[in-house]
Amino acid sequence: MRYLALDVGDRRIGLAVGDDAHGLSRPLRTLLRRSVVKDLAELEGIARDEHIDALVIGLPLTLRGEEGHQAERVRRFATAAEKLGLPVRLYDERHTSSEAEIRGASDIDAGAATILLEDFLAQLAR
Repeated sequence: MRYLALDVGDRRIGLAVGDDAHGLSRPLRTLLRRSVVKDLAELEGIARDEHIDALVIGLPLTLRGEEGHQAERVRRFATAAEKLGLPVRLYDERHTSSEAEIRGASDIDAGAATILLEDFLAQLAR
């Protein structure tokens, strides 16, 4: 399966793509948020162009592993993303942005999405 990972924030969505056959992911780019409708329309085109089978959306849990306000917002976005007709999987994204910074990602949001997808694919492989 080919996955599109989304690191959803209030102003930006970091994107990465990868597949479970090789367990590799790569950053795509970061979208500037406009509206849910416009964001989903852009994601639909990217998913089509990249031959995506499923979405992996980062769920921003607190350090204690609990869901806060931002996690609720991401869940609402994930529910809206189901309209794209692709399976949607939520995955813990704690520390992905800081890890992207440590790795020296030139685009932190896309780097965070890449790390999210790497972790997700590694979990699948177990």
